[in-house]
This record gives sequence, C-alpha cells and structure tokens, in this order.
Amino acid sequence: MKECLSLLHRLSAHPDSRCWFISWNCSGTLLASCGGDKVIRIWGREGDAWVCKSVLEDAHQRTVRKVAWSPCGNYLASASFDATTCIWKKKNNDFESLTVLEGHENEVKCVTWAPSGNLLATCSRDKSVWIWEVDEDDEYECVTVLNSHTQDVKHVVWHPTQELLASASYDNNICIYREEDDDWECQATLHGHTSTVWSLSFDASGHRLASGSDDRTVKIWKEFPGDLSWKCVCTLSGFHTRTVYDVAWCKLTGALATACGDDGVRVFKEDESSDRDQPIFSLAAQVKKAHDQDVNCVAWNPQEAGLLATCSDDGDIAIWRFQEEE
Repeated sequence: MKECLSLLHRLSAHPDSRCWFISWNCSGTLLASCGGDKVIRIWGREGDAWVCKSVLEDAHQRTVRKVAWSPCGNYLASASFDATTCIWKKKNNDFESLTVLEGHENEVKCVTWAPSGNLLATCSRDKSVWIWEVDEDDEYECVTVLNSHTQDVKHVVWHPTQELLASASYDNNICIYREEDDDWECQATLHGHTSTVWSLSFDASGHRLASGSDDRTVKIWKEFPGDLSWKCVCTLSGFHTRTVYDVAWCKLTGALATACGDDGVRVFKEDESSDRDQPIFSLAAQVKKAHDQDVNCVAWNPQEAGLLATCSDDGDIAIWRFQEEE
C-alpha cells in the first residue's frame, strides 16, 4: 500500500516575512507559529478551518526564531534574535508575558522544555547552551552554561522521558548532556555530519535520535547505554537536494518527516523487518513543491496520527494528512 501527503489547509501565517517555526501544544489543539515579523500567532481549529486565536507581539525587538510549549500547555517560550527568551503564560484564552530571560550575548536560536516542565534549555549564536530551572513561583534561574560547541548552536532538544539534552551546531557536531553530581556535563559528542547540523528529533522511546544537516543527509543515531555512547546506524542520503532544515519523528506512528531548502517535504518509514542496529528507512511520501520557498519546520500533531504541519520562508503554514492512498 502506497502512502501520500495530502494538503488539508494553507494558512497565510506571517505575510511578508518568513515563518520560521511551528509548535503544537501537548493536546494537539493549538499550533504556535513565529516569524521574521517579530510576532507569535496561536492557531486553533474551528469546525473544518484553522483560525488565528491570539497574536503575541511587542515582546521581541527582532525575529522570533523558535517557540516551544511547556508540557502542561500553560506556558509558551519564544527565542529571538534580540538575545532574549520570553515566557508567556496562558490565561483563559489569552497570553501574557510573564518574564524575559536574558544572558546570551546574541541571537537565541532555540528553546525547549524538559519533560518534567522544571527545566528549560536555550542555545545561541554565542556558541553556548544554557539550562534554566523553573520553581513553583514561576521564577527562572540559569543553573549552568555549557560551552561544548565551537560555533553557533542551532538547536536543542530534550529526551522524551529523561533529563538528557542534545544540541546541534554550525560546527557539524551533536552534543549529548546529562546531569552528574549536580553538575551538567557533555557526555558524548557525535561526529559524522560534514556541515552544519540544523535539527534534532528523538523517537518516542528516546533510544534513537535523528539529525538533519546542511550536508543534505539525515542521520539516525542509536544509544548504546553500556558504553555511554551514541552511534550512527543509518544515513539517509540522495533524497534531499539542499539543506535539511528540520526533522520530526512522529511519536504515534514512527514516521520521520523532513523540511528541506529545496521547498520539499518528505516522510520516511522504517522497514519493520530491518535490524534495529542497522535500520532501513524508505521514502514513503513526498511533496516536491510543498511551499514556494525553503521549508523551515515540520511538526507532527502529538495526538492525531498522520497530521503534519509545515512552515516556510513564504510565510505560510501548511497542514497535511499523511495516510495510505485509497
């Protein structure tokens, strides 16, 4: 049976600017988007349509690069090129700016919440990764600054169940961090990509990590706990003609989606009969002209299997259904 990606909706999310990133809340009912217009928009479903529910503005002075929902869904964090991260609190159907996290020397490229909701990680063009602790009074304190990369850090992502953090950088490397004796340290550095690593995504178990790179490949890394290492067990090459800007592993189905600078969106599936230590992934579906310009982000809905959102330099959000063709 062949799968396909069918377009359900196209939203003019950030007209006249890039739409950099999109993030679903934990219930899959709201989608946050951010862009070069310094604005965050919150989208929700009304009947068969997706509409803008809220516009969050006046918090950032420059491009908003990433947004991330807290696990409880009551907070939204936004990372900006103005070197700050803003924390928004949901109140009824609106949002208010709760606090602004400062400290990075320049552009904050990514922000992500730990599964507990008690930790937040940010990364920056200043080559550092910061971990922030959140207390019950909504106070945020930086508990560590990690300087394991030699270049701009593009992306940070938490393990789905553990307080283990991964980061990707312009230095072509991936770093894995864990807390040891009340101190965070880099446990492993993953070498393999030959150019900038733009994005990372853990699978549902957290035992595997996908990475997308400027070298036009996606690599699958597997954890080998016995020797505290991660090893590349598969490389997807020959599918993308330009930079792979984002990868997203669907926690419900195991499908792997990619966003590419060639304007395309692709979905890969693992051969169920392949060896976990030598997995084989095949291209299950693709839309070569998914957007008019670079595709920056792919995001699977956490509750509705096969529902995929993408966004692009063209300012649009597209919502797709990945399913078997009838």
